Formats: sequence, C-alpha cells, structure tokens
Amino acid sequence: MFYYLFYEVLYRQYSAQIPALRVLNVFQYLTFRTAYAAVTALVLSLIFGPWMIRKLREFKYGQEIREEGPAHHQSKRGTPTMGGVLIMLSVVVSTLLWADLRKGFVWIALFGMVGCAAIGFADDYIKIAKKRSLGLTARQKMLGQIAVALLVGGMLFTLTDYTPVLSVPFFKDFQPLLPVAVYLLLIGIVMVGTTNAVNLTDGLDGLAISVTVVAASALTAFTYVTGHARFADYLDLVHTPNVWEVTILGGALVGASLGFLWYNAPPAEVFMGDVGSLGIGGALGVISVIIKQELVLPILGGVFVIEALSVMIQVGYYKMTGRRIFRMAPLHHHFELLYGGDKKTIEPKIVFRFLIVAILFALLSLSTLKLR
Repeated sequence: MFYYLFYEVLYRQYSAQIPALRVLNVFQYLTFRTAYAAVTALVLSLIFGPWMIRKLREFKYGQEIREEGPAHHQSKRGTPTMGGVLIMLSVVVSTLLWADLRKGFVWIALFGMVGCAAIGFADDYIKIAKKRSLGLTARQKMLGQIAVALLVGGMLFTLTDYTPVLSVPFFKDFQPLLPVAVYLLLIGIVMVGTTNAVNLTDGLDGLAISVTVVAASALTAFTYVTGHARFADYLDLVHTPNVWEVTILGGALVGASLGFLWYNAPPAEVFMGDVGSLGIGGALGVISVIIKQELVLPILGGVFVIEALSVMIQVGYYKMTGRRIFRMAPLHHHFELLYGGDKKTIEPKIVFRFLIVAILFALLSLSTLKLR
C-alpha cells in the first residue's frame, strides 16, 4: 500500500512538479521497507499486546496444561493463550502496508502462513471450549497442514514462474530439476515438518518465540540475497524473479516476534498457542519454499529440528524397548527434569541456552552462502 501510494503515485507522477516529494524515492528500496515493516509489526505488537491479553482474560481463553508434564507447569494453568493471533495480525497488517502487493509471491506467502495459523486457531478454540489440553486430533491437524501445503504448491506452479529446481547447499553446480509431483511432496514435507517442529518447541516461556526471532532474521537475509539477481548469481543461488518482496514478510515476522516476546518472556503473561506456533511454522516453511532454501531450513532452524527429533526418537525407542532415552520429550522438558533446582530460574536458563544454540545454527546456515 505505502509502496504504491508514496512511490508509484506521489513520487513518480508528481515529484517533477513538487521537488519536496523526491524524498519519497526511498520507498523503492526494499531494505528501507523491510526495516520499517519490522518496526511497524513490533510497534503493533507492543501497543495492542496489553489489550489482547486483557480480552483473552475476559473471554477466559486460558491455557490447559497436560497432566503428564513437569509438575511446576500446573501453576501456568489459566494463563491467557491464543496470543499468536497478535503475531499473525501484526505480520499481515505490516506486510500489506509495506510490500508491493502486485507481486503474487507475497500473497502466496501470506496464504501459507494464515492457512497454518487457522488450523492452530481451530485447535486452540477446541481446547478452550472443551477445557482440555488436546484440541484437534493429530490426523486432523496433519490433513489440514497437507492441504495448505498442496494449495501453496499448486499456486506456485500455476500462478507464478516458479520452477521445480532444487537448490542444494554446499554444492555449487548441483541444482537438479525435479518432477513437479516430487517437488509438491517436498513442499508438503517442509511445511508440515516445520509447523509441527515449531509447535513442539513451544513449551517454555519465551523459548519458541526467541528462537523464531533468530531463525526468521536469517531467513529474511536469505530471501533478500535470493531475490536480488546479482547477489543470487554471485552466490550461485536459484533466482526466481519477483520473490524479493517476500523479504517484507520476513522482516514483519521478526518485528512481530520481538513484540510478542515482550509479553511472553518468563514469566509469560500470554502464550502464543497453536495459532501462533503453527502460523510461525507455516511462515518459515512457505518462505523457504518460495526462495528455494528448503534444504537450508533444517540448518537454519536447527533448534526446531532437534526438538522434533527428540520426540520422534523418544516415541520410537519406547515402542521398541518400553524404555525412554530422555526423561521427557520434547528436549526442553528433559533438561528441566535433569537440572532440577529452583523452578523459577531453570526455565530462563534453558531458554537462553537454546537461544545461543539457535544463533549458532543461524550463523552456520548463513555460511552456506559461500560454502558452495
């Protein structure tokens, strides 16, 4: 909206007659708009956060805590949840304000994020309405995520000039052209895997959202260089024209996540709920697909991958042997029980240590830009 109004209309049509309008030339620069998209999303989150927390309390949208979790988590029962709505709205509004909305990739990215968030919203609402810790069944959520992923893939191949070329990190000249059906399967795996991995990581105050800030920042950098023709050529990345504007959404996600972290930092005033975790996972997944960094995403979001793998390993090993590898899964709960001690200080310590690991993974992913 701002791009069209201030650059396409005011600057390009009237700056010759009104020299003062030449300053609006800055709106053509993606870096400027991405930075202000992040600031806009951050400010929206900070301003409307207290209002949303108050409304969630009034509606009695409190978190239900599973009985088999760490005992001290029961004290969190009733904390307002579904705060992820704040994240999603901040990202959507900021993206609509700052992006060039004539680029189809922006709308596809928004659809992937909002579609996954809608599944999470339904899951959260059922939990609250029925006063239980489980909402949609695993099969229902999986089918919904697959449907969103297939729709995203269908739109990419039918509405844009997207090609099924796979970008392989660490290999300069290996970019295989896959059959469309195989690439659609890859898109499904990436989006379903990412949404569930973020969802599993959301178990401690500030954990998932702080890791999201790091992962989204790195992914925004990838989006920028991938969308820039000269940078993509220099770094041997698969360049798809017009994906550049998706950088705006990445920046907005960073800003919205920082704003939500303000209220989700321990002790949390609000939880993001599945609407937030699935929406964030959908955003990370769909952006990585659009910029063809599907194989870098597991490195970039290494903490999310480790959390998901800990659950898969725990369940698989238990079914085979009847014993557990970890004291509890996901992994952050294992460390809670392992460290013991003061329950008020153990959560922040685990969160900060996971955040350090997330930063290391993000730096490793960025290094793949030159290790080709």
